Amino acid sequence: MTDQVLKTLGDDVAATLGGDVLDTVISNGELAITVRRDSIVKVLTVLRDDQRFLFKQLVDVCGVDWPEREERLEVVYNLLSLKFNRRIRVKLTTRDGVTVPSATAVFTSANWFERETWDLFGVLFDDHPDLRRILTDYGFEGHPLRKDFPLSGYIEIRYDDELKRVVYEPVKFAQDFRNFDFLSPWEGMTKVMLPGDEKARAAKTGSNA
Repeated sequence: MTDQVLKTLGDDVAATLGGDVLDTVISNGELAITVRRDSIVKVLTVLRDDQRFLFKQLVDVCGVDWPEREERLEVVYNLLSLKFNRRIRVKLTTRDGVTVPSATAVFTSANWFERETWDLFGVLFDDHPDLRRILTDYGFEGHPLRKDFPLSGYIEIRYDDELKRVVYEPVKFAQDFRNFDFLSPWEGMTKVMLPGDEKARAAKTGSNA
């Protein structure tokens, strides 16, 4: 699809939705629009039902984390129109504790997509029928696709042979308390004389050791 076709589509969407559309961008042959958070249900309904658009399929909903922004969390909706063979990306932003209206009333497929976005990014969806974790385990702490989430996580799960059950414990790293010797690759070998070093040192000083 050419950029001109995408520009025309973006202009039509923006004209139809007015102030609900904050920005339209064409990048790498794809059209993306940024909308007001509280208008997402209206925007998706218009894109689905308007005969000029007919984006009948919600392909997925995902999250993006921008820690440096005031509204660090971005929710992205990817839509497909089989009628016109077009795609559009709809985006909105939010922050911790600020809910996003659920799209499940417009697309039933949003149910699990929104659960995944909640699980991995911590985005809360208002009026979702069953907002609970979907990929992580029961009792999981935090949201693992946030950029400030530690690679190790916070909780470690293991089977305790003495208790004969699964136990949850804070993550511990014993290697943090190890004392590495000077041969360790972390410390280097600058203070060590290896066989043959005396010849190199003698050549540098000009002596015949």
